[in-house]
Amino acid sequence: MKIRRPARLALLATGALGIAVAGGMWLPDARRPVDDLQLPAEDICIVPPSAASPAHAWDPAAGLARYEARPIPANARCPVCGMYPARFPKWAAQIIFSDRTAHFFDSPVDLFMFLDQTARFDPAHTVADVAAMYVADYRSGAWLDAHSAAFVLGAAVRGPMRGADLPAFADEASARIFAGEHGGRVLLFDGIDHRTVASLRDANHANHAH
Repeated sequence: MKIRRPARLALLATGALGIAVAGGMWLPDARRPVDDLQLPAEDICIVPPSAASPAHAWDPAAGLARYEARPIPANARCPVCGMYPARFPKWAAQIIFSDRTAHFFDSPVDLFMFLDQTARFDPAHTVADVAAMYVADYRSGAWLDAHSAAFVLGAAVRGPMRGADLPAFADEASARIFAGEHGGRVLLFDGIDHRTVASLRDANHANHAH
C-alpha cells in the first residue's frame, strides 16, 4: 500500500512509541477539532497496547450520575482499535462498568467486538462488570441505551473505519427509514450475535492485527 508522506511520518512516530500501526487507514473526512491534544493530521486505526487505553475514571465533579452517559474525553482511545471516538459523534459508543470507569468506542462494531472478547481488550473487566452501555443516535448524536437501540446491518453507509458498521437509532421505525434510504436490515441489540460480530470484525479488521 502506498502511504502519503504525512502517514509515513505518523507511522515513524508511533513506531518509536512501540505502538503497532495497522494498515495505515486514514480518515480525513472525519476530522474534528481537538483543543487539548496534539493528534496526527488524520485519523489512523492502530493496535493499542493494553496500557495505552485504560478505562476512564468517573469524575464526581462532572455532575453526572454514576452510570449516566458521559461526554467523550478528547484524548480517549477506543480499546479495540485505538482511534479517537470523540471524532465520530454519530458513531460513538461507551460502556460504563460497576466500578464507574468507562471505555469509549469509535463505533458500535467495536463495542460489540469488546463485548465478544472482553478479556482480550481489557483484562481488568468482564462482561459481568458492565453496568451501562450507550450508543450514539446516528441522526442526532444523542446517547441511547444500547439495549433499546435499533441497528442497521449491511447499509451502504461506511463507518469510521470505512467498512461495514452498525448505525444506531432510537427506535425500529427510524432504523427502517434509514435502511430504506441506504439498504441493510434492522437488528435489535439481542439479535447481534457472535456470528454477526465475527463477520463485521472480518470486514473491518481483515488488514489489521487485532
